[in-house]
Amino acid sequence: MYFDAPGRSNTEKTLELARKRADELGIDEVVVASTHGDTGLLAADVFAGAKVTVVTYHSGFNVPFETVMTPEVRKKFADRGVAVVQATHALSGLERAISKKHGGMYPVLLMADILRLFSHGVKVAVEISIMAADSGALSGKDIVAIGGTGRGADSALVIKPANQSDLFDLRVREIICKPRMF
Repeated sequence: MYFDAPGRSNTEKTLELARKRADELGIDEVVVASTHGDTGLLAADVFAGAKVTVVTYHSGFNVPFETVMTPEVRKKFADRGVAVVQATHALSGLERAISKKHGGMYPVLLMADILRLFSHGVKVAVEISIMAADSGALSGKDIVAIGGTGRGADSALVIKPANQSDLFDLRVREIICKPRMF
């Protein structure tokens, strides 16, 4: 499915479509991007009974040494049995720091920009699957990965995940939904 525009207004439909496709394929692992926790909490409800992993920003993303997701929200996830992964962005990491200081374009940042040709949410879905794999949260079976543009969710993919060290073994099996205009 294609949405007319990116963003938060697509969250509920994205989660609904992702759940439907996960059920059709027998996929029981879901990875969802959630900065403050709103999208992750909705996903935990929609994917009740599945293994849900929420991926959020690393500490210091906005303000040095500060974490965006509050301890109260983390507790809500823990109470629901939802894992929270807080990690450096797999498709920028140290390269972003080098680029900010010295300028230029680097291979991983280029890969991120190429994925954004499909949509920002598609890039996020791929990136969080790598981050979740690197954290040890995934089994290696196909997953549904859900990302978005800004707040909320607007893209869902079926992915064969891989760790960062084996990135080129990752496979985007299907794009369930994404914004057409972005």
